[in-house]
Amino acid sequence: MQAGKSAMEATKEAAANVGASAYSGMEKTRAAVQGQAEKATAHNASDKEAAEVRMRERVRGAEEEKQNAMLANAAAKERASAGTYHPSQGAPGIVPGGGPTGGNVEDGVAESRPVGLATGTGRPSAAHNPHVGSDFPQARGTGGQYQ
Repeated sequence: MQAGKSAMEATKEAAANVGASAYSGMEKTRAAVQGQAEKATAHNASDKEAAEVRMRERVRGAEEEKQNAMLANAAAKERASAGTYHPSQGAPGIVPGGGPTGGNVEDGVAESRPVGLATGTGRPSAAHNPHVGSDFPQARGTGGQYQ
């Protein structure tokens, strides 16, 4: 479940980043077209230079907006997956600055669980033998020749 949630959040972030990149590209194109129009209508070199500077500023602003959107998308992904556990975050159940949460704790003793309870079969002694516990007196599938 956690892996699916992480994958979903990563997909959402990627989609939002694609949208931010597309919007930024559109804004950069708009800035370039406006800058070209301003340069074409400029009457002297100083006006053309000013138009070029404005165009560069618009393009830079669009790129900054894209970077900010991508950072916000990454932060949103982290907030959404804040409940997930990753081994790099430390042991689960340990409160930073405090001891383990709940249970009887002895120093130097590791937490353990009973072995062999979840074997995946209702007949733990017959995990791979389908004939153990059968109501049929003879083997099935061989016509009774091989017992």
